[in-house]
This record gives sequence, C-alpha cells and structure tokens, in this order.
Amino acid sequence: MRPNYLFTSESVAEGHPDKVCDRISDEIVDLVYREAAKTGVNPWGVRIACETLATTNRVVIAGEVRLPPSLMKKDKDGKDVINPSKFKAAARRAIKDIGYEQDGFHWKKAKIDVLLHSQSADIAQGVDNAADQQGDEGAGDQGIMFGYACKETPDLMPAPIYYSHKILQLLAVARKKGDGEVAKLGPDAKSQVTVRYVDGKPSEATSIVLSTQHLDDSWDSNKVRAVVEPYIREALGELKIAEDCKWYINPTGKFVIGGPDGDAGLTGRKIIVDTYGGAAPHGGGAFSGKDTTKVDRSAAYAARYLAKNVVAAGLSDRCTIQLSYAIGVAQPLSIYVDLHGTGKGVSEDQVEAAIRENMDLSPSGIRRHLDLNKPIYAKTSAYGHFGRKAGRDGSFSWERTDLVKALKEAVKTKAAA
Repeated sequence: MRPNYLFTSESVAEGHPDKVCDRISDEIVDLVYREAAKTGVNPWGVRIACETLATTNRVVIAGEVRLPPSLMKKDKDGKDVINPSKFKAAARRAIKDIGYEQDGFHWKKAKIDVLLHSQSADIAQGVDNAADQQGDEGAGDQGIMFGYACKETPDLMPAPIYYSHKILQLLAVARKKGDGEVAKLGPDAKSQVTVRYVDGKPSEATSIVLSTQHLDDSWDSNKVRAVVEPYIREALGELKIAEDCKWYINPTGKFVIGGPDGDAGLTGRKIIVDTYGGAAPHGGGAFSGKDTTKVDRSAAYAARYLAKNVVAAGLSDRCTIQLSYAIGVAQPLSIYVDLHGTGKGVSEDQVEAAIRENMDLSPSGIRRHLDLNKPIYAKTSAYGHFGRKAGRDGSFSWERTDLVKALKEAVKTKAAA
C-alpha cells in the first residue's frame, strides 16, 4: 500500500432519506424480536426481511416475515394475516425520534402502508434445515461478507469514516438537546472528510464537507458554518486540521427542504457508510431490515468481530476477513484472511486456522456467539454498524474484544507445531 496518499469517506445523518428507511426497517426487526420475547415465542424462529420506501409524507413497508401471533389478526374469512397497527406505530415513533415534524414529512401525518407477507416456504426450508447437516440452520442466502479492522483510531476503524460519523453524531446530539442556534438544524445531513496519510498513518484533514438541513430560511452557508464549525473541530479531536484545509459547508447555499420530502429514501442504499467508508471491501448485501439468519448481516458482524480481535490481539496492524456462504448450507464455503503485510510473526494460514478453532461460523453459531436474537438493531441504522461501543443490552456485541486471548493461544500453538 502507498505510504503517502489522500483518502476520503462520507457519512449521512439519521435524517437522511435512506437512513430514515434503514431506521424504520430495523425498528420492525426489533418489534418482531420484542413481541416474540413478550409472548413466549422462540426467537430462533423469527424471520424478517423488511424494506422501506419513504417520500413526501408517504412510507411503504414491504417484505417477508414469520411473525409471533401477537402481530397477526384474522381477516373476514378467518385467515391469519399481518396486523399493520403495531408496524405503523413503530414507524411513526422512529420518524418522531429522528425529528421530522415538517409539512412535507411529519411523523403524525405521513401515510404508512404495510405490505408484509409470509416468508417463502422455499426459503424457509433451506434456513430451517441445513443441507450440510453441520448446523441447526442453513444460511438465509448465498453471498460474500467482509470484516475489517486497523489501528488508525481507538475503535480500530479507518480514520476518514470514523471522523465523518463523529461529526454527524455530535451535531445530532446537540440538535436534539435544543440549546441555542444548533437547535435550528434539521435532521438531514451529510459529512465527508479527506485525510492525508503520511507513512501509512492518518496525519491531517485536508478537506471537510458538511451539508446540513436548517429550519431557519434566512441562514446562508456562512451562518451554517458559524454554527457547526465548533462541533466539527470537537469531532476531529486529535486529528490535525491542515492549515490549507478546504471547508465546504452547505456549498449549494440554502438547505431547508430535506429528508424524504427532498429526496425519496430506500433501505440499504448506504452500505459503504454502514461499513468502512470504502477503505475495505463490501460484499454487496445490506444489513438493515434483516433478521440474523441472513448472513448479509450476521456474517458481516462476525467478520468484523474476528478482524477486530485479530488486530486487538496484536497479531497485525490491519486485517481483512472474507466469509462466503451458500443458501441452505450452514458452514461457510471459505474463510480468507489478509493481514496486508502487517502480520506480527504470524501467517494468514495460522490466523485462518485459529478462527476456525475458536468460532462456529454457521448462522446459528454466529447468533449464539454474539447473542443476536434480541431487539438491538434500530441503533445500528445510523452512524455505522462498526466502531461503536458494545452495550449492556447486547447491542454491538461484535465490537467486543473477548476473543483476543483465545486467538493468541491458538496462533502460538500452530506456530509451535
């Protein structure tokens, strides 16, 4: 890898149209897990793949599900059908929490359609009964997933996406507190940070881009910069801002109409924002709206967990892990490790063997190891699925570094052999 270069990543706020849809889809996932626990339904049987579309005062929720009885009702013919009321309520709560009370998109006034239907029996049989008989459930789809970690930031994330997220998180917290002029910012925003690398390490920010919605029609770019600049500087923290850094704050001028009223949103369109900001590969599948039999989500979490533990264990400075799956097959078809030439006396083969010894990477094994059958997904829908703090409620369990000792011992054993 080149030692000296510029690299850029972007983030989007929770009020971005696509992120509104990710949030609603993940609120639906949480609702189903919560109702299963409340009514005594086995959470291992939960199935949901939920997509959301949002536009001017309109939300459409579609997808396939296997639901607890509490989310069903009888139609006029006595047939079990989806009861839309709790799904609509969950969507409205999410929109309200994000902060949309505008004429073109209002949590109370938006029309919400729920078009969920039962999971395909063909898909269900592949998941419920693993074809390779090595696990108690098969993968919900084929695909490839990547995990990545590096020593650029305290959370072992690439610096450009780390700081892009942090800018928007600080602004969102300040906006919701409602103190001073920052409370006049709207929910919709995008950030972008370009970082100069010297000798392979982040050295300084050379450009900063922020476009943020504002509710005061009289504000211009200069006024917005005066309000947001202190938060940007706080977010960048120890990362130096270059003397000739280029600032682009609301470069088009006014940004009053935002969110789904300004642009239509869809679930799953911000997958690079969700992962590593382009600094590492992405398998192609989105996360939000999916239960964790879908390896697009659970195996990507597992790959990040393993990569982070490899780096945290001091086995390398950087680590990329790829996993691959076939629908209905429990065990991954392949495990690939790349230490990018930064291995500390260990080889990729040794790390791959250590991973296989220390984690069952079938969908059910991942769900057990990371304790994923819980309503913990709404908070993943903005500011990245990775580089977050593991919560007491079980959220972001894939950010723990509790596999460090086991990986060190396994690699040491392999080296001795």
